[in-house]
Amino acid sequence: MNQHDRQTLAALTTLVLLQLIMLSALYAGIRPHPPVSTPLFGIAPFLGASVSVALSAIILQPLTNAAGRSLSILAALMALVSFGPQKYFDAQLALIWPAVFLGQLAALVIFVRVIIAAQQKHEVGQMNASSTG
Repeated sequence: MNQHDRQTLAALTTLVLLQLIMLSALYAGIRPHPPVSTPLFGIAPFLGASVSVALSAIILQPLTNAAGRSLSILAALMALVSFGPQKYFDAQLALIWPAVFLGQLAALVIFVRVIIAAQQKHEVGQMNASSTG
């Protein structure tokens, strides 16, 4: 496993832990915790789905294949629902800023690593096609 894989796995693990801790705070009623629901969906089911997607990305290896890369991007996007830049306008920002900052940093690492891995895979594919053609 190379350093890029480790960084991506660490970022996905960070998102999993942040979301599980927020879900636990919701169930325990410890403030600050996410709202029980938003106008579009219930938070607990959404956090469960987000954690599941991130764990699936880890299992499939986040940088080695298209499925792993796609799930990694989806996991980062789903986490940004909870930790995205919209949280800078949240009244509870003073209480949740560590999770917001860390969640955004983890998502950024995932985006950068997946884009670089996809570009490298594309370049290798082009070199293989040109050498056989």
